[in-house]
This record gives sequence, C-alpha cells and structure tokens, in this order.
Amino acid sequence: MPAMRYDVAAIGNAIVDVIARCDDAFLARHGAAKGGMRLIDTQTATELYAAMGPGTELSGGSAANTVVGIASFGARAAFIGKVADDQLGQIFAHDIRAAGVAFATRPRAGAEPTARCLILVTPDGERTMNTFLGVSPKLDDADVDPDTIRAAGIVYLEGYLFDQPAAKAAFHRAADLAKAAGRKVALTLSDGFCVDRHRAEFLAFIRGKADILLANEKEIMALYEAKSFEDALRRAQQDVPLAALTRSAKGSLIVAGDRSVTVPAAPVAKVADTTGAGDLYAAGFLFGLASDRDLETCGHLGSLAAAEIISHIGARPEVNLADLARLRGLL
Repeated sequence: MPAMRYDVAAIGNAIVDVIARCDDAFLARHGAAKGGMRLIDTQTATELYAAMGPGTELSGGSAANTVVGIASFGARAAFIGKVADDQLGQIFAHDIRAAGVAFATRPRAGAEPTARCLILVTPDGERTMNTFLGVSPKLDDADVDPDTIRAAGIVYLEGYLFDQPAAKAAFHRAADLAKAAGRKVALTLSDGFCVDRHRAEFLAFIRGKADILLANEKEIMALYEAKSFEDALRRAQQDVPLAALTRSAKGSLIVAGDRSVTVPAAPVAKVADTTGAGDLYAAGFLFGLASDRDLETCGHLGSLAAAEIISHIGARPEVNLADLARLRGLL
C-alpha cells in the first residue's frame, strides 16, 4: 500500500460563493424554492446577481468546504476540482491553499468561467442556493491524480458531480483507484434534487463502491423513496458499512451494521446561516474516523463543526476547529 500523505482527499465542484441576505418575497419573485438548491444558466445567474443585495464572496463548494474543515481540525487534506483561468479561479485556489489544503488541479483556459453559487439567506438563517456550474463539471479523468487518491486514507466524493458524464467518469475512476489501494471511499448525497436525478446510479455506487455514506434526513428518504426516516435508515444499514445521517436540530444518527449511535446537535446561541452545515458535519465526522476516534466522538466532532458554521455567515470556519474541539474535551 502506498504511504499515506493525506487523511482525506476530496473531489467536488470548485465554486466561489456569493452570499447575500434577502426576504421570502425576493425568493418568490425569482422562482427560488426556499432551502433548496437549483442549477441556473448564464442568463439567470446574471439577472439574479444584479438583483441581489450587497454580497460577500467566499470560496466554497460542498466537498471543498469539508476538506477546509478537516484541515482546520489539524488533519492533512487535499482537494481535486476544476476552476477556470480567471479571477474567481485565482480566488478559489488561493483561499483553499491558504486554509492548508493541497490543491494542484490545473485551471482550464477557455470561455467557460469559474463556478459560482448565489446564496440567498433569509432572516431565519435558511439558505437558498442558486448554482451556476461554469467550468466546474468539466473535471475529467485527466484531473484525477492517481498518486493523490492512493495516498489518502479516505477519498470523499461529492454527489453533485453525477450531473455531468465526464465528471461522473472521473468520480468512478477515483473510487476504483481508492479501492485498489485499500483506501476507504466516502460519498455525500449532496442534495435531495440531486438524488432524484440519479437515484439508480447512486444506489449502484453505494452498494458496489462506498464504505461510508453521509446524508441528511431528506436526502436519505429521497434515495429510498421512503415514507419514514426509520425505513430509510434500515435500508441504508443493508447497503453500506457505515452511514452518518443528520437531522438538523435533532442531531445525527450513525449506523454501522447492527450498531447505532445517536448524537445530539451541538447548541447554538443563534442560527445566522445554515450554509455548509452538512459539509462541516462531514468534516468533523471524517476527521474523527481518520484519527481513529469512536463513532460517538466522530458524531460529536461533526455536530461541533456544524454548530460553528451556522453561527455566522459563510461555509468556512471562523475559528480553529482543533482549538474548539479541545475546549469541548473532544481532542
């Protein structure tokens, strides 16, 4: 087995987030379903951006947020994702490297720009994501560095990549490389709408290649078209060795075979923005696994990171997560 240089390597969309506040009426005017994620075209992105209030630009993307969180816990992380040779691409590359994550994917020259996600946050802290993918789904086999994959203890894959054939092929290649090297493969379902688009392919991947599944309550119920969370949970237990399922304020449920662990949500004084809650739960959970913590501790690390992220605007930690975990007696 190759030497392990990274605790976690992730593959996902490289996106710059533009975050602004709005009210529910603004969402209705622009046809955005509150709390959801939709893919938008160039025209919609231009019109929505023009109508938004003052925004904050931050590097984002689901799996990218997760590995930044993992690095904040003090682990070794790498990211593979596609940006364009433009200003936002440079911003993304600088930000993720500055956070301590290895990022060596070459930018792509051409007309397609770096992806951006226009995130609208309502007064209750709920986030509605409008994603223009740009060049991000152009990730292909050539971008999957075999040495990086083989050198990572856990390879974490973002379900959003199933939307494009070339990226999907890269996704499968990375999983195959990881399995051949004796590494663990983790999958996040990413979004309920994404699950609806790719249910059969997700199920085949989970049953054939995944060791670890991360999903929220809506996503896991959508995956199995289940009428209850409990039914979806039982199905997941049969399909994957380890699953961590989040339930917002109810905390999370971790299942491994016949064993289950319930972990409460960490307290938050005020929810400012739920953007990235699942991404940072994954960061804490995967960090715990990579550092050989028990499942309950892994869940508490995930809850801690999720609570930190929803206490402020943006999907990247504002404090060092390792310091926070030590303060709470988790490290």
